Order: sequence, then structure tokens, then C-alpha cells
Amino acid sequence: MGRSGRLGALLVSLQLTDSAFPSGFYTLSHSLEGFAQAKAVTAAEVPGLLAGLLRHGIGPCDATALVLTHRAVCAGDWDLVARVDQRLHAAKLNREMRVASTRVGRQLLDIAGTVIGGPVLERYAALVAGGGAPGSQAAVAGAVYAAAGVDAEQAVTGDLFALSVSFVGAALRLRLTDHVRAQVVLRATAPVIEEVVGRALTAELADLGGCVPMADVMSGRHERAQARLFMT
Repeated sequence: MGRSGRLGALLVSLQLTDSAFPSGFYTLSHSLEGFAQAKAVTAAEVPGLLAGLLRHGIGPCDATALVLTHRAVCAGDWDLVARVDQRLHAAKLNREMRVASTRVGRQLLDIAGTVIGGPVLERYAALVAGGGAPGSQAAVAGAVYAAAGVDAEQAVTGDLFALSVSFVGAALRLRLTDHVRAQVVLRATAPVIEEVVGRALTAELADLGGCVPMADVMSGRHERAQARLFMT
């Protein structure tokens, strides 16, 4: 890929991970609101909670699914695309997490189809519309990045950073941090993202699945809360 192609891929990656991109990430707290409602997290514990979710939940599930889908799209293996999406959907144990993932994923697929377009996204949209795949966010993101010519490492790194931005944004709205501290948390999370990316790039389909039981418990409580600011 030449310089123009690399810059083009970088610009697409920046656009897709920008907090202003209307994928719906701003509607998610990634279980943080459930922790806050249960008074199970303090401001000082927010960075550790984010790191734990990345290492044991989001990384093994979503980051792995993104890389596997990216790889499958590049290989033209649509059977594997469907299997990755289905497995990711099944790995999300709480209904609200599954619903949020598919809602954001389908919105991303629809918007990317307009902004980026092309046969890859048209085929994925047809697969989802026909019931062959649920359209989970991370799997869709892998296909979108592949269609845009963004390599897998840059794609998964950018998506994990966007999710981290979404998480600290939720912490801001829940008054668990301030704007300056939020940036400190994001900077401190960089080595964790690097670690998670390295694992995702070498994972196989059988590896897809995380273990974050407390986050699942908090998500279940959150789903039944009388008042909620976020979808998750």
C-alpha cells in the first residue's frame, strides 16, 4: 500500500473511532452504570475496572471477533464471518448486552454502507437482513474496517480506544471522574490496549469468549433498574 493508501486508511480509521461518529457508543456505559447504581465502584477504581473489562471481557470477545471477521472478509470466507458473529452474540450472556451490541452493530453497518459503501458491506447487510448473522458491533466493525482498507492491527486498536473513550465518557456523565482525570485514565489504558490487541491478533475462533462474572451480574441488575441513563 502506498502513502496515499495508508493515509486514506488512517483517515477512515479516525473517522470511525471519532466520538462524533453516530454508531451509538455514546448510549453505552459497558456495565459501568450498573456498578455505579450498586455503589460497587469508586472514582479511584474506574481505571482498574476498565482494564479488567478490556483484558477479560472485551478483549477475548469483541476484539477477537473484530480481528477474526476482518481476516474472514479479506479471505472472502463469509461462512466464517457468520460463525464469528453468531459466536460473539452467544458469548454475551446478558440480554441487554446482546441487544445493545446488535443495535449498535446494525446502525454502524447502515451508516458505513452510506459513508463507505461497496460490495463487502452490501453482502454483510444482506447476511444480517436474511438472518444469517445477528450483526454484532465488533463483527460488523471488523468488516467495515476491512472494506475500508484498514489493517487488522490498526482496526482493533482504534476500536478498543473508541470503546475506552465511551467508557470514560460514561464515567463523566455518572460523575465518577472529571475531564482531566478522564484523559489520564485513557493515557494509562494504552499499555492495556496494546496487550489486548496482541492477544486478539493471534486468537482463533475457539478462543472467542470472556469471563467477567461481576460485569454480567451488574448488567443483569441494570437491565431491571427503574431508571437508566445508558442502554448497558
